Amino acid sequence: MHFDLVDRVVKASAEGAVTLKAVSLAEEYLQDHFPTYPVLPGVLMLEAMVQAGRVVAAQRGEQMPVVLGEVRALKYNRFVPPGSLIRAIVTLGKAGEDGVLDFRGRVELVDPTRPDDVETAASGRFTLRPIRLESRSAGVGIAAPVA
Repeated sequence: MHFDLVDRVVKASAEGAVTLKAVSLAEEYLQDHFPTYPVLPGVLMLEAMVQAGRVVAAQRGEQMPVVLGEVRALKYNRFVPPGSLIRAIVTLGKAGEDGVLDFRGRVELVDPTRPDDVETAASGRFTLRPIRLESRSAGVGIAAPVA
């Protein structure tokens, strides 16, 4: 399933990317998270960083698709309520010969009425790697060919 969380790519290069997402109360997942205090789920803040990382991978001409490989030192600092704008910023740290891309990322909560007043909602490190298909007979992961 392909799902675009981010609304706009602001900057894209082989070294980093910046994306924007407007969080609206109309989004279905906010009805359950949480019914009396709706906030953007933390996993979707991570997904915003991952999607920004995929933009970098595409800019680099990496084998696509790439999937989340590992998450390290992820910190959530702030709730993101409906009506907010988030900016996901990722920077490529290193690229391995095996296609693994190591990123540092953060999600900033941007107040539309005060665009210079930003707070970090989440930050951490993560890797993206080429998708692997599991061979049921051998039990070994192999890189998936991309058409």
